[in-house]
Amino acid sequence: MAYRSAAQVRNIHRVEALIRLAAPALDVVLYAGDKASRVIGRNQIGPEPVRRVGLPPAKRH
Repeated sequence: MAYRSAAQVRNIHRVEALIRLAAPALDVVLYAGDKASRVIGRNQIGPEPVRRVGLPPAKRH
């Protein structure tokens, strides 16, 4: 493992503290985005099935 200077270790601790501080706010943003995408996408058509390359097309009834 590479040697880190005292300044690098301080910077690492600062960045990690900033991430720990911002984590709850980022969790709220992710939660809100998830809920919004579910509400907005309710009336949309589902995704198309995967197209299988090299196989004959599926028969529709």
